[in-house]
Amino acid sequence: MDGTHDIADEQRRLWNGASGHAWVEMQDLLDELYKPIRDLLVAAVSAKPRTHVLDVGCGTGSTTLAVARWLGATGRSTGVDISQPMIAAARARAEREGAAASFICANAQIYPFDPERVDMIISRFGVMFFADPVQAFANLRRAATDAAELECIAWRSAEENPFMTTAERAAAAILPNLPARRPNVPGQFSFANGPRVVAILEDSGWAEIALQPIEVECTMPERELVRYLTRLGPVGLALQEADEETRARVIDTIRPAFDRYVHGKDVRFPAACWLVRARAGRPRTP
Repeated sequence: MDGTHDIADEQRRLWNGASGHAWVEMQDLLDELYKPIRDLLVAAVSAKPRTHVLDVGCGTGSTTLAVARWLGATGRSTGVDISQPMIAAARARAEREGAAASFICANAQIYPFDPERVDMIISRFGVMFFADPVQAFANLRRAATDAAELECIAWRSAEENPFMTTAERAAAAILPNLPARRPNVPGQFSFANGPRVVAILEDSGWAEIALQPIEVECTMPERELVRYLTRLGPVGLALQEADEETRARVIDTIRPAFDRYVHGKDVRFPAACWLVRARAGRPRTP
């Protein structure tokens, strides 16, 4: 088995295991936290008439459902994600809302989408985890019409997003085996390198590629901060298997490290992201 398959298997285990279940559990908090980013994508969809929008790495379906509400009966909103627990949650939400949204549980890198059906592809933090991003975006290009647009939001670097790494830095002495952040490896910051992202899209058949650095203020209630820190990210994953004494030590250590983000009853931080735009170019030859 080559490295690409190993990475794909690792991502499948991660998002169908502890991480996927944690995102389902934290669905309401995360949807509110990233609502400004969701709204940017919905605004892009609403800029012109659409017939079929594909949401890549849709998670529990917040953006897919928001797009479905905007499209109404005039179009289709489809979400795709590798995580069975998150897709199950998304389908349940759609059923409760009576929303005209559909969901596919699959790896968008290799899933056989109907060709030339989608006229817009969007993603909120869902495109950084592909084992082979060129293959993935080429597969998405085949699903797109010749006039299709791509609009994705992805994290810039860890250095530009200190909120996201504060917990692991603060807990390093107590949890020495936390995984290191590696550049250009599938994960939260794999799209940090702008020229690399452009090259990926060019090599996969996309054109008119533009990367715009944006900073979006994200907010959560201060009362939810400890729950957020102990369920998500590398520290959250480690704490799921930690004993109570270690868990208490970690919480006592990391919580003060976030004081600079606390403003009264709210926690606020800037999300430093890339707004990635492209148009369908000449399809890449398989």
